[in-house]
Amino acid sequence: MPKEQDERSSVESARVFDWRKAYARRLIITDFLVLAWVIFGVQIAWFGLDSADVAFQDKESELAVSYTAISVILLAAWMASLSVYGTRESRVIGTGSQEYRLIADGALRLFGLLAIVAFLFQINLARGYVLIAFPLGLVVLIFSRWMWRKWLSVMRARGQYTSRVLLVGSSASVEYFARELGRQPEAGYLVVGACLTVSGARLPSSSVPVFGNLDGITEAMAVSGADTVVITSADELPPERVRQLSWALEPARQHLVVAPSLVDIGGPRIHTRPVAGLPLIHVETPRYEGSKRFAKRAFDVVASGFGLILLSPVLLAIAMAVRLGSVGPVFFRQERVGYNGRTFEMLKFRSMVNDAEQRLTTLQKQQRAEGNTVLFKMKDDPRITEVGRFLRRHSLDELPQLINVFEGSMSLVGPRPPLAQEVQQYEQHVHRRFLVKPGITGLWQVSGRSNLSWDESVRLDLFYVENWSLTGDLVILWRTARAVAARDGAY
Repeated sequence: MPKEQDERSSVESARVFDWRKAYARRLIITDFLVLAWVIFGVQIAWFGLDSADVAFQDKESELAVSYTAISVILLAAWMASLSVYGTRESRVIGTGSQEYRLIADGALRLFGLLAIVAFLFQINLARGYVLIAFPLGLVVLIFSRWMWRKWLSVMRARGQYTSRVLLVGSSASVEYFARELGRQPEAGYLVVGACLTVSGARLPSSSVPVFGNLDGITEAMAVSGADTVVITSADELPPERVRQLSWALEPARQHLVVAPSLVDIGGPRIHTRPVAGLPLIHVETPRYEGSKRFAKRAFDVVASGFGLILLSPVLLAIAMAVRLGSVGPVFFRQERVGYNGRTFEMLKFRSMVNDAEQRLTTLQKQQRAEGNTVLFKMKDDPRITEVGRFLRRHSLDELPQLINVFEGSMSLVGPRPPLAQEVQQYEQHVHRRFLVKPGITGLWQVSGRSNLSWDESVRLDLFYVENWSLTGDLVILWRTARAVAARDGAY
């Protein structure tokens, strides 16, 4: 009995505490403090506490008052734009780039509006004051939100500040969504139960409790304390039943989410368009040519060329260390499969003994890829030299691939370039990896590197192929730098 009372009290506390409003209030406070610090700080830095040396309508006393009033108006307008653009909504916080994109959009439009007002009313604003306040405010504001996101990720890993989700659908779809949502707690969806379309069905591969069939959804939400219903297989629920379910939910406190039968589709490719009361979802097909491809190639050439020049002393030092550390050439050259299935010669600093390829067959018999059925990865590979172990641990052996990027056989970001014998074991769908150039780094490298299974590596590579963008490449490069610094999964 005490245990049941504790469970009931925890559910009641989850109902009373609205984490969405609490988190939004905290964001409002920090947004206000950040913007006030930036705007008034820039005003003081630009004009100083004593503005006697600045003229404004030939009345020095009006200057400080005028710019203080402008700062107050700018602060209020910026705070209003953050609310109007929904930057504190629960649907955008915690994960993804939409929160940052909305903050940037609001700032740019506010900047444009300020310029138009200043032009129409002939307000002679100091350019430096405006040109410093806006970019600095945007950078500091995004950094503040990033800090909050890190805190929110910790809270969500503990099961707090999350939407308590009741999954509704078939056994297969519920199991899939429960598994995927459980792998990403930072997304803020905590699965607390399920209602299945078939009475008496169970979830053999999941620990999610089942609260009966579709007739018990309302009762299941009350028992589990769920505040969000996620329909995982809408095809099995008639439209009238979904509409009745939406009517039964408590407005503003309980939410309905309908998950379409789409997986591994990036947000920018999805557009919702209501037509005749039907929420049609338009999914753009991936594009591998045109301006996006040109921009990616231009970025690769500039970045790799700059990297080779900047890192030339480091490359020379590593080359000397490899040459003096063991017998053999400085570079390890290996044939890999790249864009459109064409082979190319990939460069690395040699990190193994000179006869490493001859020993490979024996090692493959001893250890079958440590959970990876296609790739060969061994944590304590006896073929690695002492210098090579250091290079691999810090991913320095990959630096010569900047030459591959510069000459065009590789990209900075892309799927891993496989060996020919690995390609022979590919299933048909895996060949979609060759629709883009292979990369020095990629989505799977920043999501676990060598610790991932083969299926996970393929899934991440295909997700990149289907959804790549230049902005996404920049994010992956940033995450790569963090992964290399943490030395996670590198061996």
